[in-house]
Amino acid sequence: MTALARTSAPLSAAAIARLIALLLPLALLAGAYGSQYWGGLYPCEMCWWQRYAHMAALVPAALAFTAPAESSRSRNLTLLAALGIAVSGVIGVYHAGVEAKIFEGFTTCTSLVKPGGSTADLLKQITHAPLIRCDQVQYRFLGISLAGWNAILSLGGAALILILSLKLSRR
Repeated sequence: MTALARTSAPLSAAAIARLIALLLPLALLAGAYGSQYWGGLYPCEMCWWQRYAHMAALVPAALAFTAPAESSRSRNLTLLAALGIAVSGVIGVYHAGVEAKIFEGFTTCTSLVKPGGSTADLLKQITHAPLIRCDQVQYRFLGISLAGWNAILSLGGAALILILSLKLSRR
């Protein structure tokens, strides 16, 4: 079999699952940081929690590529990444519920203050820093907040990874 024939073969369910496990948190983190740095949408405390779960999911997702896609090691790491992605989705559901006033938030409001500088600089930063509330939507796309989109994409992606992984184990 030639190298060209091997590269044109369709990806297995396991390979697709681990690819999703890597690309989904990367894409959602890129969107979160892009909206922060280029869109001016600063994260609240619960937004950070969602990001942390995606960051944690990236580690096993990347490690899954150190073994063949169909191996149990790769599958287990992919499923661990899916768990991290799902955790971010669950936090997103809660955050969207807090924004919709379905749940009562239990976090403090956050503001962006950069460490360092003189006491006067710090005081100026504190008094001029934006206060980011977890219970107020900063931006909606198609009527859904960004926390809601994270919940939909994360839980949907985690379910898809699980389905693809179960497809592999049934063989």
